[in-house]
Amino acid sequence: MNVLIVHAHPEPKSFTSAMKDLAVEVLTQQGHDVVVSDLYAMNWNPVASAADFGQRGNADYMNYALEQRANLDSGALASDIQGELDKLMAADLLILSFPLYWFSVPAIMKGWIDRVFVSGRVYGGRRVYNKGGLVGKRAVLALTCGGRDYMLSEGGIHGDLTGILKPVTQGSLGYAGMTVLPPFVGYHVPYLSDEQRQAILQNYRDYLIGLDTLTPLTMPDLSQFDAQMKPLA
Repeated sequence: MNVLIVHAHPEPKSFTSAMKDLAVEVLTQQGHDVVVSDLYAMNWNPVASAADFGQRGNADYMNYALEQRANLDSGALASDIQGELDKLMAADLLILSFPLYWFSVPAIMKGWIDRVFVSGRVYGGRRVYNKGGLVGKRAVLALTCGGRDYMLSEGGIHGDLTGILKPVTQGSLGYAGMTVLPPFVGYHVPYLSDEQRQAILQNYRDYLIGLDTLTPLTMPDLSQFDAQMKPLA
C-alpha cells in the first residue's frame, strides 16, 4: 500500500510530530511505502492564486476551478501543485496529521487541500462522493487538541467532534470520493504527563495496525439523488 502523510505542525518536537513519526514507523514495518509531505518544512505556499497557473484559460477573469482544469489538461499547473497531486494520486491511504486549530485544520493544510484537490482530476461536476476522482482511496485524520474528550462529545461544551470535522471529512475528503475512516484524536495533549502521552501513542499504534477493521464514516451516495442533486422520493 502507498501511504501519503500530509503533516502540518511547525514544531518537529511536538506530540503531533511524534504521532507522524510513529505512523511512518508502524506503516513501514508493515511493508507499506510511506511518503511524508511536511508542509512547514517544505515552506508550502497555502495561497491559491493566479500564480498557480502557467497559462490562462481566461485572461480577463479568473475562476480558480476552471483554471485548474485548463492547466491540468495542458500540463501547466505550478510545479509544487503537480508534485503533491502526483503523490496524492499514487496514494492508497492519505493521513492528514495536524493539531486542531479553531475547530479545523491549520491554514497551511487548508491551503494544501485548496491547491492540490484539483478540479478535473479530484472532483468536478457530478464527479463527487462515490463518483469522485479519489474513489478507492482511504483517508484518516490524525489530530491533537488541548480539550478533553468530554468537551468534544455529544452534549459537551463544543459539541461532537464528528460534526466539527465534517468540513474536512465530508466537505473535502468524502466529497472527492475517498473512504474516510474514523479519526484518531490525542486529547488534552499539552497538559499530559509523559506516561499519558506514551499511552496515546500506543493507542495510535493499535489504531494504525487495525485500520482494516474500522467502519468508514457514512457519505452521500449519488444514486439517491437526481440529476439536479435533489433527493429521490
